[in-house]
This record gives sequence, C-alpha cells and structure tokens, in this order.
Amino acid sequence: MPLEPDVPPISSVVSRLFARAVRRYFRRHFHSVMVQRTEVFEHASAPLIVYGNHCSWWDPMLCVLLARTLMPQRRHYAPMDAAQLARYPLLRKIGIFPVDQSSPSGAAQFLRTAEAILREGGVLWVTPQGRSADVREFPLAFRPGLGALARRMPDVPLLPLAVEYTFWDERLPEALLRFGEPVTVAGAATAEATTRELESALAGTMMQLQKASCAYLVSDYKVCDF
Repeated sequence: MPLEPDVPPISSVVSRLFARAVRRYFRRHFHSVMVQRTEVFEHASAPLIVYGNHCSWWDPMLCVLLARTLMPQRRHYAPMDAAQLARYPLLRKIGIFPVDQSSPSGAAQFLRTAEAILREGGVLWVTPQGRSADVREFPLAFRPGLGALARRMPDVPLLPLAVEYTFWDERLPEALLRFGEPVTVAGAATAEATTRELESALAGTMMQLQKASCAYLVSDYKVCDF
C-alpha cells in the first residue's frame, strides 16, 4: 500500500548505513548510552509521538540510535529546519523532513506532514522547545506546534523523553535518557492547555532523570548496545 503524498520516503539502505555510522560514532565518543523505562517505548502501539528536551548537538543522533536499537521494525520521522536540512540532504532519506521556520506557512507544513506520518502508523520525534536549552532551564516554553498537533490527533499517545549528558567515573561521558508516562489529550482541552500539560510531563521526567543521574543509579538503566 503506497504512503500518503506528504509522508517522506525512507531508504532502508541509507537508514541502515547511517545507523551503523551513528553506532560507531557513539562508541568512539561515549562510555555508554543508558535508558530508563524502555518498556513504555518498546511496547507502544502505532502511531506514536516522542517529544523531548533538546540540550545538545548529539540529540538527533541519539534518537537515531534509540530508534534503531529499541524499535527497529518501525518507521521513524523527525522535522528539521529547512535551511539546515538543505545542508545535509542525505538526512531526507532517513525520515527527516523540512519545516520552514522563517515562513508563516511553516506551522501548517509541519502539521500536514506530521498528520500524514501518524496516519500511516509512523513514530514522530520532536523537540518542541525549538532550540537547544540547558537541562536546568525551566519552564520549558514549548512552541505551539506540538500542542496543536496533539489536539488534531487526540488518539495518538505522546511520550516524554528526558535527555542529559554527564561524566561519572570514566574518561568518556554517559548519555542518560528516561521515558516518562505517555500523555493522552483530554477532549475538552485547548491547544494552550495541552501544551502546558505536555511541558509539565516532560519537566517531571527530566527532574526524575536528574535525580537518578546525581545518585549514580546504574541499575535502573538499560544499556544501549553499540
């Protein structure tokens, strides 16, 4: 069955090669990648929105690693600023689609493509802060796009993903992640109220991850295989 016109095509060959390169890159630059509560992600039914904080240049590659390691059978997608994506056209072949943030039509473009992806049962990864921000910066101040999408697709669960990077006892850093409880949108909620609810869920997940990081709770994590 063909995909809807707005769903970006994914090359299985390019995706496999890119994921292999990402694994090698993490092997060289990190001691480990450890994830808490992977069961809520691995057992999620299609479609799904994963939304997380954006604190580092590493985040997009980390999401590629998670997607290929924890849920390789699914089709994964993510938006990227159109001007940035133009510099890396190969990323279009792994499910990255452009959003023109400089144009008033950019929001409509994002919603149209995101809805098509979710209708086809894909996994959509987004960083709704719209910029890189320190993990200690609160409130999170999401842009309105995710809340609007959630209102338009109320049956799709939204899964918070907290990310941070830290040094423990090794020369190389650790990448730490935690999945929160899935959020479902209340029927009567406004887009603004939905955005505040999503911010609160991610902020709580980030705080739980920070506590685990400070306590060096290694036993609570699943280690992603490089």
